[in-house]
Amino acid sequence: MKRKKRKRRDSYTGKDVAKRPEAPFNPLPESCVALKRLQAGPVAARPVPPAPEIIKDDEDCVFLAAMKGVRPIGNDAGRFVPPPRTDMRPPRPAPDDELEAMAHLSDLVNGQVEMDITFSDEYIEGCVKGFSLDLMRRLRTGRFPVQAYLDLHGLTKQEAELRVKDFLMGSYRIGRRCVLLIHGRGLNSTNNIPVLKERIPVWLARGSVRKIVLAFSTARPYDGGTGAVYVLIKKQRVRQ
Repeated sequence: MKRKKRKRRDSYTGKDVAKRPEAPFNPLPESCVALKRLQAGPVAARPVPPAPEIIKDDEDCVFLAAMKGVRPIGNDAGRFVPPPRTDMRPPRPAPDDELEAMAHLSDLVNGQVEMDITFSDEYIEGCVKGFSLDLMRRLRTGRFPVQAYLDLHGLTKQEAELRVKDFLMGSYRIGRRCVLLIHGRGLNSTNNIPVLKERIPVWLARGSVRKIVLAFSTARPYDGGTGAVYVLIKKQRVRQ
């Protein structure tokens, strides 16, 4: 009696093809890789190098450079302190511009500033240092009205100096600003040398007169030309 063949339970029918799990084509390599990973243990994380301490290193270098050659003081040292050397002191700082301008103005008012004088055979002129170039140009071109004049013809040097001083100081007291000194051309003097003309810049730059004179210049032809000189006087300060 023949035995009936039993159907294998694990076999798949055509109806079960859709339910059959898809096995990998070659699972052996992946299994080997997984096995090696398990045998090797967990992978250690790569250490991160610490950030360099740039600031600290720079500070150390600066400190070492500053302390180069310095030796510690012993117990018996450091008791004597040498006096400071004045030749090693830094120069004094420049004064503030406003303070410097105020000091210069004070010198002009008090007559403590010397004059810049230009002298030639024909022309003479001068002014206090720092005087306005525009005002000097106006004086040179005769644009200031002449309020009074003094004729020095026929006077000696001594007489002329006294007359000039009295005339200018009197003009200052009554508020005159521009006056004219007529010194002549020296045509009647020895060797035709204009003696008074050469002395006037000296008289205007010394004594009490220099404190009230701002500028002077050879006059224009209609006011005497090279035989006369304009003198610009300071404005008198009103006392309160």
